[in-house]
Amino acid sequence: MLTVRVWTGEEAGALRRALRLSVRAYAEHLGVAVRTVSKWEQLGVSVQPRPDTQAILDTALDRASPADQLRFQALLAGTSPRSSAAGLGEAESWDQETWTDDLDRVVVLLSRQNFPAATALIDRWVNRYPPDRLSPKGMYLHARSLVLLGDARRDQGALSGPLSAKPCYTKAHAIYAQLDIPRRAAQIELSLAVLTEMSGDLQPAARIYHHLSSDERLSHRDQARALLWVGTALSKDGDHAPAAQAMTHAARKFEELSEAEDWAVAQQKLALAHRGLGDLTRAWHFLDLATASGISDTPLQQVRISTARAHILLSNAATRPEGLSMLDQAALIAGASGLSHQVRSIRAIRQAAT
Repeated sequence: MLTVRVWTGEEAGALRRALRLSVRAYAEHLGVAVRTVSKWEQLGVSVQPRPDTQAILDTALDRASPADQLRFQALLAGTSPRSSAAGLGEAESWDQETWTDDLDRVVVLLSRQNFPAATALIDRWVNRYPPDRLSPKGMYLHARSLVLLGDARRDQGALSGPLSAKPCYTKAHAIYAQLDIPRRAAQIELSLAVLTEMSGDLQPAARIYHHLSSDERLSHRDQARALLWVGTALSKDGDHAPAAQAMTHAARKFEELSEAEDWAVAQQKLALAHRGLGDLTRAWHFLDLATASGISDTPLQQVRISTARAHILLSNAATRPEGLSMLDQAALIAGASGLSHQVRSIRAIRQAAT
């Protein structure tokens, strides 16, 4: 969840442009006077909305779509005093609005596991200009592109080597540090911890997650995710009791934040932790909660739910054949969707079960 520490006319104006609303429509959207919005636009950083209006702006930003939030971040990166003082880069002939729109499309494509189309859009921009020829706004967009490319490679299971997720994240982290955007830098540290976990280094990953779960650079949602992933790493390492405790705490945070999808993922992970504890009744209970939430609408989510269900079925000799069959079905979906890491995980589960 994005946050703004103190709203000024500059941030308020950036949000209007990110939402692509006129001054009048924006005023109606917020429930304020048109002259108030006009004042923000004219005075910029020299004016701060009243505390109650600050809260209204917080809510408007929180309810904005991921695409609108991405535009908001890009606009701030290009319009802040730091950016203006730096001047324009040499490579400003391209349309930054088009770049931002393409990244919006990439987010959607990755949610659908359409990796070829997403990668093609990212490559269009990443390979166009070297970062040192870009203005701060262009550098921000370049870093965001690298993060999304890292996400694509991570989800496909590319964890090591020059064309893996790690170099993408590392380069993006350096750019965000240079631009002094600590929240983005912390998010990449969280992604790098995920790579550590996926590579099998579970205890180091759990320690990094635990540290980030209270890192004030991160939003409350990302802190809760880090806490959930503490439990994931511990559960994979066989420490199911502390894993379930961390996951339960994270699930409560997601419920407080009204993050329904993250809450459902936490239920699925709790099912696996209780399966590890030998409590199959509670394992089925949590998996039923995850399934009933309706989140399994993408190949990745379908594979995760099916794999968790198979795990539980394999714990009972009477349902073992059904569990093996479900693993095979999940492997087919994962393979067809280019989810190499999930395919490898399913194979390992099947080998251990037979």
